Amino acid sequence: MNKWIAGVVAAGAGLALWTGSYVPAQAMTAKQCSAKYKAAKSAGTLKGMKWRAFRKAECGAGATAAAAPAPANPMKAKAASSSSPASAPASSSAVFPSAISPKFAKEKPGRARMHTCLAQYHANKATNANGGLKWIQKGGGYYSQCVKRLKAK
Repeated sequence: MNKWIAGVVAAGAGLALWTGSYVPAQAMTAKQCSAKYKAAKSAGTLKGMKWRAFRKAECGAGATAAAAPAPANPMKAKAASSSSPASAPASSSAVFPSAISPKFAKEKPGRARMHTCLAQYHANKATNANGGLKWIQKGGGYYSQCVKRLKAK
């Protein structure tokens, strides 16, 4: 019996060593390794290594992930990103209805505005007159701006 237990313990230890050598305990994820590779590539510190060699050398157990550079002033970075021209809708060339359509005048005010704006949006699509706006988008799409204009009247 004692030999059997000793054999099981030895086999368990051998299995633990075998899996430990092939499955790193704290290896980086592929996403982290990719970020580290791209950072090294842009910094010119790859030393001629290709992806596979870099991954084996730099992303195994004990490797540290490349930290994203923190902005000097987080509030300034947030303000700069929120005022970027890509997020600001380009409504200057969009065509909006001037009043609620008589077709939808008998509906509740909110539904009448929505249906009027939707009808104009579809009409604009045919002539490419939406000014680059989508129906709903972050920062105020066609619907949002149209409703604001109709409420103001």
